[in-house]
Amino acid sequence: MIRAVVVDDERLVRKGFISLIDWSAHGIAIVGEAGDGKSALDLLDTVEADLLFTDITMPHMSGFELIKAVRSLHPRIRSVVLTCHHEFDYVHEALRLGAIDYIVKTLLELENADDVIRRILERFDWEEASRAAGLAADSRKRIAASSALLFVPRSREEAGGDLLRLPSVRRNALLDLGRMWLSPLVHPVRPEEAAREAAGEWGDRWRIVSLSRVGDEPLDEVSSVLEAAVPGLLFYSRAKPGEAVRADYRELARPAGAGRGADACPELDPERDPDLRWAFCAEDRERLLRRIAEKKPPKEAIEEFGARLCRDWEPLLLRPAEAERLREETERNVSWADWENWLGRFSDKAKGRMAELGLSKEVMLCLLRAVQFMRRHAGNKINQNDVAAHVSMSRSYFSQCFARFAGQSFGDLLRTMRLERAKSLLLTTSIPVYEIAAAAGFEDDKYFSKLFRDKVGKLPTEFRACGGERDNGSNRGENG
Repeated sequence: MIRAVVVDDERLVRKGFISLIDWSAHGIAIVGEAGDGKSALDLLDTVEADLLFTDITMPHMSGFELIKAVRSLHPRIRSVVLTCHHEFDYVHEALRLGAIDYIVKTLLELENADDVIRRILERFDWEEASRAAGLAADSRKRIAASSALLFVPRSREEAGGDLLRLPSVRRNALLDLGRMWLSPLVHPVRPEEAAREAAGEWGDRWRIVSLSRVGDEPLDEVSSVLEAAVPGLLFYSRAKPGEAVRADYRELARPAGAGRGADACPELDPERDPDLRWAFCAEDRERLLRRIAEKKPPKEAIEEFGARLCRDWEPLLLRPAEAERLREETERNVSWADWENWLGRFSDKAKGRMAELGLSKEVMLCLLRAVQFMRRHAGNKINQNDVAAHVSMSRSYFSQCFARFAGQSFGDLLRTMRLERAKSLLLTTSIPVYEIAAAAGFEDDKYFSKLFRDKVGKLPTEFRACGGERDNGSNRGENG
């Protein structure tokens, strides 16, 4: 179906022209109309169109000016001039600007209307075929259609050959983009119908993207843009199974501006400790979910965020079995909707732990901030007084609540954190053991070496030499 727009500043003339012709009999659908050039351009930004019928003499913007603007902004659209003039100069100017034909309104009658439209369609088909052939021969191929279907396999085993069985693909072309296949809809077919047809038969094997405004773009650039943008597009899509995802190519190609992406979500920044208020407060969780959905950080940033939550809060918030189950679930998360549900389950576990401990939300959040402060400053000379003051709790009440929360004393957990810091330095640097002891918060390197051997099963030098292999006395059991 060819989609057409009619532009004429005289409403009655415009309505008369539309009602005079049996458009559907010619495979044409009138998808919009406008009374002037500016309104026409606004309309073409919102609807997909293949053919433009435009008057020449209009206020503010003539038909000639409109044709020039459409040719620049929407090169895929073909123009036909509606005019009361049949002088050679008017016709010649319209054709020079790229119009494929013209209609003299005063000569258009019911008896000859079908012949006029058939003549225009023959010219339209010839132009489309010539354009497709010319672009295919171009050393830098361009997409020869304003809309296209993109097929993304759900598994690595899928090959594009089966897609050739789809009627819409057989009528057009199928371009191999590596691990995706693109079918520009050159021949008249409604993108939504083609997408529905594809999704109905292949929805369980393929993710399907219905692309608009992709016409006349260089194929190599389109391939690069889609390779970079489509994983994120599909990850954040709300399309139901079997539905095609709609996307505007020019939006996908637009560079991410300041404040977009992972940098716009500091909660996902691996260099900072996440504020876990969202795990206990519904309002904060909804705010976090909205911010992520709006900023669309890379899938990898969200995967790392989930991994850190499991790693950092076992066993303080998560029992080992719960943490392992949540880790296993992350491997099955393929969309942002999956991660929203996963974060909800993490939140449920955290609130369950709070109820089990019999602590208020305010105290729980103070204890979480205390642990984060200890991790950041474990290498410094900090004590329980410093941490209690940091979270605005009295030392005695903090000590009581902390022991219940951590399952061990403040000193034991701080010592474990310092040992973990020392392990990291032993494996990632070549600095002497005595310097590592100081950097991890131990004043006496001999005490550090003895404690390290007692807790880890090896001296620091042995631990470094064997690349960190530990015996069964790993500190996870010590924390439990």
